[in-house]
Amino acid sequence: MNEPSAKADLLRYLQSAREALLWKLEGLSEYDARRPLTPTGTNLLGLVKHLAGVEFGYFGDAFARPYFVAEPMPAHYRADGEPNSDMWATADESREEIVGLYRRAWAHSDATVEALPLDAVGHVPWWPEDRRAVTLHRVAIHVITDTQRHAGHADIVRELVDGSAGLLKGNDNMPFDDRASWEAHHRRVERAAREADTR
Repeated sequence: MNEPSAKADLLRYLQSAREALLWKLEGLSEYDARRPLTPTGTNLLGLVKHLAGVEFGYFGDAFARPYFVAEPMPAHYRADGEPNSDMWATADESREEIVGLYRRAWAHSDATVEALPLDAVGHVPWWPEDRRAVTLHRVAIHVITDTQRHAGHADIVRELVDGSAGLLKGNDNMPFDDRASWEAHHRRVERAAREADTR
């Protein structure tokens, strides 16, 4: 496969994960977009905020292409920032601001992929020293994997908010589309779990 084709494939898979994540915010109140639904505080808008930083770090800083030059770096991305502050949104941070930052990260990341060859070497300072030197290809795969992982988190969190689930807007990839079928499926899975537990 030639490099332009490989780059197009990588960017297509990354964009699909990005869009799936943002889709999970659609139609939600500010509270539901932000509320923590796991013991570790996982929430939808925080996942978006986190992934913006992931892209700025891996496709920007790691390849000497920092984004935060013309505009100041948000406190939650600085090394001296509050721990875990990139994983949730304060009341003062608007959804539009965070989503806008994520979209700017996309553009910056895509520009890095377009500008550099896949075998370009970058340095990830927050990785162990023996693994810090990485190629753009490896970073792209890492970020795609991380984004898909968090899109999966978002899918579960959104289901906990209002029951909606699915892969992508316009292609939910779900076997049932009615509540009764899902309730029957849930009962079947619960029954199997209880039977297995008694054996």
